[in-house]
Amino acid sequence: MRLVIAIFLPFLLFFTIGKPIAGIICLILQLTVIGWVPAAIWAVYALSQYNTDKKIEEATSGGGS
Repeated sequence: MRLVIAIFLPFLLFFTIGKPIAGIICLILQLTVIGWVPAAIWAVYALSQYNTDKKIEEATSGGGS
């Protein structure tokens, strides 16, 4: 679901992953038609990094038994 948000409403993705400053910057970029594509690419990249960070966090916190 977040991937769809990243493509259609890139600024909103940053608010859902806890990066409101980046969300505001992305919104400013997105307000121009030309800026929409870089904003969407940036949001998809940020989502990828967020997912990777979550997987690393889960592996390091839940790995010891």
